[in-house]
Amino acid sequence: MVISIAIALVLFGLNFTVLAQYGNLSTILIIVAITVMLAPVIIAVYLKFEKKKELEENFPVFLRDFVETVRGGMTIPTAIKTVSKNNYRALTPYVRKIAAQLDWGMTVSAVLLRFSKESNSKVISRIISSVIESHRFGGNLVDTFEALSKTAMELERLRSERRLYLQSQMITGYIIFFVFLGVMLGLQQFLVPSLTTVSPIGTLSTASQEGLAAEYKVIFRNLIIIQGLFAGITVGKMAEGSMVAGVKHSLFMVFIGTLTFTIFA
Repeated sequence: MVISIAIALVLFGLNFTVLAQYGNLSTILIIVAITVMLAPVIIAVYLKFEKKKELEENFPVFLRDFVETVRGGMTIPTAIKTVSKNNYRALTPYVRKIAAQLDWGMTVSAVLLRFSKESNSKVISRIISSVIESHRFGGNLVDTFEALSKTAMELERLRSERRLYLQSQMITGYIIFFVFLGVMLGLQQFLVPSLTTVSPIGTLSTASQEGLAAEYKVIFRNLIIIQGLFAGITVGKMAEGSMVAGVKHSLFMVFIGTLTFTIFA
């Protein structure tokens, strides 16, 4: 974090002391500096989101394996210890920790409650809460796990279908952005020059006409940045159900859009 801020400050200083007179290069450098400064925070938040998503995707698989193992005649601690040898990706360390805590003599409810808090997932918390309540009122844990496993698997199936359906919406979002980028380039290349030659603007001096064209260029560039920022967040929300996931789309759109406009406008 400190290193990224230091690099960003150096880039800002270089921009304002050396490259300030080079408009296009200065703009690109500012965007790079802001990206470098925010990158650690964005990466940390996104990795946290990806980890939670991976936990939720693998949790139904863990429940299914656990239920099948218990149905085979094992006790709950033995069953969890057995399935902890399987690979559940991001969930694997949590399952092994649960197995170790049960070996130490902790109760099932206490272990599951601690896991629920550590997972930081609303989906997992709801499932664990149902298991704990069932156990508290004397319900059959195995039957509860089995029912919740089927529910979790169905939820994951619906999520997969939703992501597949929304892939087309994500592509549409990118198409709309690039069409918008093309319109801004067209306005800058063809409309703005014609405005400087039509009366009464045509009566302006050459310096005034160049200043007006530069103002339009800044406006169009800012519109591209705003469009890329919010279009990316919208695409991420539609495709993955989280605005955090849209940050990567926003960064890509803003960078590509600004770079393209700076080069060709």
